[in-house]
Amino acid sequence: MAEKKYVYSFKEAHAAHLGKDILGGKGAGLCEMTAAGVNIPAGFTITTDACTLYYDSGKKIPDFVWDDIVKHLHEVEKVDGKTFGAKEGMPLLVSVRSGARQSMPGMMDTILNLGLNDDSVLALAKATGNERFAYDSYRRFILMFTNIAKGHPRTEMDKMLDDIKVKNGYKLDTQVTVDQLKTLVAAYKKYYKGVFGEDFPTDPYVQLKEAVAAVFRSWDNPRANVYRQMNGIPYEWGTAVNVQTMVFGNMGEDSGTGVAFSRNPSTGEKQIYAEFLPNAQGEDVVAGVRTPLHIDELKARMPDVYKQFVETIKRMENYFHDMQDMEYTVEKGKLYFLQTRNGKRTARSALKIACDLVDEGLIDEKEATLRVEPKQLNDLLHPTFDPADLKKHTPIIVGLPASPGAGTGHLVFTAEEAKAEHDAGRKVVLARSETSPEDIIGMVNAEAIITARGGMTSHAAVVARSMGKCCTAGCTGAIIDEEKKTMIINGKTYTEKDVVSVDGNTGSVYEGAIATKAADLGGDFGRMMAWADKYRRLKIRANCNTPTDAENAAKFGSEGIGLCRTERMFFAEDRILNMRSMILSDTTEQREAALERLRPYQVADFYAMYMSCPKFNVNIRLLDPPLHEFLPDIHEDAKIADIAKTLGVDEQKVRDRINQLHQANPMMGFRGVRLCVAYPEIYRMQATAIIQAALKASKDLGHDVEPEIMIPLTGEEKELRYAKQVVVEAVENEMKKDGHTLKYHVGTMIEIPRGALQADKLAKDAEFFSFGTNDLTQLTLGFSRDDAGQFLPYYYDKKIYEFDPFQTVDVDGVGELVKIAVERGRKTRPDIVIGVCGETGGDPASIHFYDEAGLDYVSCSPFRVPLARLAAAQANILHERALAAKKGKK
Repeated sequence: MAEKKYVYSFKEAHAAHLGKDILGGKGAGLCEMTAAGVNIPAGFTITTDACTLYYDSGKKIPDFVWDDIVKHLHEVEKVDGKTFGAKEGMPLLVSVRSGARQSMPGMMDTILNLGLNDDSVLALAKATGNERFAYDSYRRFILMFTNIAKGHPRTEMDKMLDDIKVKNGYKLDTQVTVDQLKTLVAAYKKYYKGVFGEDFPTDPYVQLKEAVAAVFRSWDNPRANVYRQMNGIPYEWGTAVNVQTMVFGNMGEDSGTGVAFSRNPSTGEKQIYAEFLPNAQGEDVVAGVRTPLHIDELKARMPDVYKQFVETIKRMENYFHDMQDMEYTVEKGKLYFLQTRNGKRTARSALKIACDLVDEGLIDEKEATLRVEPKQLNDLLHPTFDPADLKKHTPIIVGLPASPGAGTGHLVFTAEEAKAEHDAGRKVVLARSETSPEDIIGMVNAEAIITARGGMTSHAAVVARSMGKCCTAGCTGAIIDEEKKTMIINGKTYTEKDVVSVDGNTGSVYEGAIATKAADLGGDFGRMMAWADKYRRLKIRANCNTPTDAENAAKFGSEGIGLCRTERMFFAEDRILNMRSMILSDTTEQREAALERLRPYQVADFYAMYMSCPKFNVNIRLLDPPLHEFLPDIHEDAKIADIAKTLGVDEQKVRDRINQLHQANPMMGFRGVRLCVAYPEIYRMQATAIIQAALKASKDLGHDVEPEIMIPLTGEEKELRYAKQVVVEAVENEMKKDGHTLKYHVGTMIEIPRGALQADKLAKDAEFFSFGTNDLTQLTLGFSRDDAGQFLPYYYDKKIYEFDPFQTVDVDGVGELVKIAVERGRKTRPDIVIGVCGETGGDPASIHFYDEAGLDYVSCSPFRVPLARLAAAQANILHERALAAKKGKK
């Protein structure tokens, strides 16, 4: 058996047919670029397995992995004809970059110019004939190494450079002289020794080892952890590390760097979307330290290089069959591509690109369906600025339209303020000179982002687009001071008291709030949804409590209502009194009288639901919550007095009933089917109202509706049978009175682990199952979703849980119960209909599991219906591919 490899040259990786799971996205891209004949710097990839091994080894790089790294570095030396750390000739310098299998822009770390020391910097200056370039590269390396490899803030070192610029009246870093750079390098090294009590490392191999370890550690930094939780990226994936020969864009005016997209990432238009920054390194572009120029600048300066640039981009898009996001560098008139990946794009852009690639014959409909992130569709379902109101406002500044959409809120200037204000229920706009990866929490909680510096491919732009947040970048006329909490535009100062509106489609920023309008769901969106419906197996229903909910769900393509919660219908002012009267009743007769007063309301409610969903089934859940929820708290004296007076009962009776209904753990107490066992008249009234509404709706619609009546919280065959008998008797009696018979179904929610385990017995009486994953998760994991927020962050921090199990199904626990219930239920009743109506019904990862588990439908909130339709199609396509691949291997 061959010994496991942890390091691969790009050619070795391609020959071994390795993918992103081993090489990471960046490494896989470099491997394919090599195969496609693109000019890239020589290098190698340290695999994601090596990252896992690093953590398993106590955050150490094992000797055999390090030996392989050194071996591959020597091979790069041979290819380039350079020596790592050379004192004579052109020294080999390398970049050390992260590369997770799923793109995480700006979340992890990179170190450039590695290999420089006091000797090799002299060799570099001599070999290039450019002393300024050599010392500029050296000061950058010391800064990055201190910040990333040693984890020390760069604030003081940045200030040292700023002080030189201010003192000499420089606007750009490029104006700093070689002597000033030498002074700065010495100051950096002195500062390093003062902080760490040791000299800056001069051995390039020590530098490399620490840098690789630092990139591995960055997989576990706070911003990366936040990003992974937001995007469902498993911690165990780890990151690869890519080591490549440095090519330099800061060697003079015939050099430069930039980022390019093969298509417009904001609109999806088929046009190269790129920027160029002369005499600079890539970090200047990504960090937004300098605002880059339009790609026409490269065309004007170096037309031959520009022609090669355009040809290579077209070749890469045709090779990868997708829009590419590339980093490139021009060194002394020679073009290199440093990396490529499938580019981050806005939701509308993703739809357009997928549709266009089908029309261009590069991909088929199924592949196009896989190209759009389901969660991105949410970005299209929300309002944008109303053009009529927009005309009344004049922009106070116009920057670059970095990420489309519209957002209004009070200005804030730090990530912490953005989160605090959002948590307090206020909408905010985050204004920064430029954003850094540490600002991700603020960006998540802001309605929009404004930056004074940075271009269309800066950190702010890329991350905002991936989140669906509107962003205006490069507002060069704005002076944003985070410490003073001010934004000055044209002499006017804006503070946290001011409200601004940001249009990410145009880059415009406005003073005050602007009205919005509903989104347009036609065009490419409709085409993608048609493909999703064509290729999915799962049906998609919606959780609706009102006709408005049902109308929204129908607009978004719902195929019925998977959950209608009847308890929401009892809290209206004209109903709660009768509900309380029922609860305070002493006899069955009194309860029945109160319930009879409620029945007409229920009939009207259910009739409206049937009429708002005329083509599909409506699944109505009978009363589920504990009765104490309909009464005030024992300490609310005024409310208790008012109830007693209105109902003509003694206050003490109300208090006694509140005390009697008090439960230590209501979620595991007197609720659901248990209410029916104690007070069958409640479910009898509701079943009567359901069938009366169905009979009336059938007559008015001209066709029969098919009611689904759901009994919640069952875990025992006998209790389900008892409750079903109550329901069936009420329904049959009412149909007999009316003289018209409807087909109807009685089923149950599987919310209790015992219910899943007893599914074969429950299926004798249940015609359908619907998994209530909120309660099933609570009862399986043994903690309340209302209380879990107090301790789950500690679980995330210690990697015990990676995701919120109430948002994404716990496959190993809750998922096993789902599989058991499906298997056992269908063994008893092969045609039983099985769905899910809990929160996870609208989560793409969960939908993938439910498709694999063989459910018939998922039900989610109305606005998540398009997401669920697309996720269901993707799940089915991927499962078909996996099955075909499995058969092919056999």
